[in-house]
Amino acid sequence: MEVITSKSNPLCVHLRKLASSRSYREETGEFLCDSPKLLREAVQWGADIRALLYTEGTEPPPELEGRVPRLARVSEAVMRSVSPMETPQGAVFSCASPDYSPPERLEPDSRGRLRFLVLDGVQDPGNVGTVLRTADAFGATVILLPGCADLNNPKTLRAGMGIHFRSSIYRCTLEELTALLREAGLPLYGAALRADTADVRAVNLSCCAMAVGSEGRGLSAAVLAACDQTVRIPMDPRCESLNAASAASVLLWEAAREDLLKI
Repeated sequence: MEVITSKSNPLCVHLRKLASSRSYREETGEFLCDSPKLLREAVQWGADIRALLYTEGTEPPPELEGRVPRLARVSEAVMRSVSPMETPQGAVFSCASPDYSPPERLEPDSRGRLRFLVLDGVQDPGNVGTVLRTADAFGATVILLPGCADLNNPKTLRAGMGIHFRSSIYRCTLEELTALLREAGLPLYGAALRADTADVRAVNLSCCAMAVGSEGRGLSAAVLAACDQTVRIPMDPRCESLNAASAASVLLWEAAREDLLKI
């Protein structure tokens, strides 16, 4: 078993750069995950794990033997130098990035659902990861438009809790999105206020795409122009708005409510 004792080991340098640099992640086609929980998810769903560092007391899953090109035990000090977490949990690993390219056409999922959540300029990685996890719980596929946080940011991955390994996620331009929706016959509803805005409870969200905008600016003018209708989430008049992850959670719950009542 390989043992790494130096913080300047080339593998440690590589993993630190994966944690800190979006351009390096895109150049190498890899991303960094931390925590045994994410490692278990990666193993369960057959992720392409490239390297794993672990500390004493955090033994790698036996399924990884012979599957990972680099598998090394490190000291607590080396782990702290590599992990992006303030308190490392004993395992960091790199994976090959999934392909986030959009499909040629939008297809129903295994339960026949054709439901999508579109993020427009949502820049907080924690919010993006939370939306991914919520969409997975409520049976929707997430599509990211340009200007969103990096899907492979360690904070996005941590908040997503393994969603990257088990579900499809897409990135595309607005032009690609509108073409896909038009071909599938799906309406696009935007969470925003304008003349045609309807109470979200009065709109059929069972088969559609729902768009949520950035934390500060909301939906862009271009996305609003592409929306078939806008919807509002009723709330106490004292409150001005919800953040992106909270708004997405309400929309996803409303869209899935009929399905959930059957469970």
